[in-house]
Amino acid sequence: MEEIKFYAVNDEYGFMSNFAPYPFTLKGKTWPTSEHYFQAQKFPDTEYEEEIRMTQSPMIAARMGRSRKHPLRKNWESIKDDIMREAVWAKFTQHPQLAEKLLATGEAKLIEHTKNDRYWADGGDGTGKNMLGIILMELREKLRIEN
Repeated sequence: MEEIKFYAVNDEYGFMSNFAPYPFTLKGKTWPTSEHYFQAQKFPDTEYEEEIRMTQSPMIAARMGRSRKHPLRKNWESIKDDIMREAVWAKFTQHPQLAEKLLATGEAKLIEHTKNDRYWADGGDGTGKNMLGIILMELREKLRIEN
């Protein structure tokens, strides 16, 4: 099976990265990147959620989301995959050119490739869970069915 590895925003498949600058509207607000949305949802209905949404870069949003100076929502571990699904669905359906690019990956296995993350990515050595890749492949299938 063909594999497509992605990570850096400027790479050929960088559009799949949560740091890629494709704003979308969700929950009545515009989010600069899916990373902004994902990190902010750890702190729903707080001023900190809005601070994350308004921050300049997805890297800063990620740092803010990983900070434990603010209490994390209690059910985070059980809902984080669905929050990611919401974010990528909004991103790809509100940017039809991205949906087309995702569909153009065919049946390839999509892998977020970095040693920095063992849950959302492959851990750099293929032993990570690659949940972002899995969610993107689910989305690709859903888009294929809807088209």
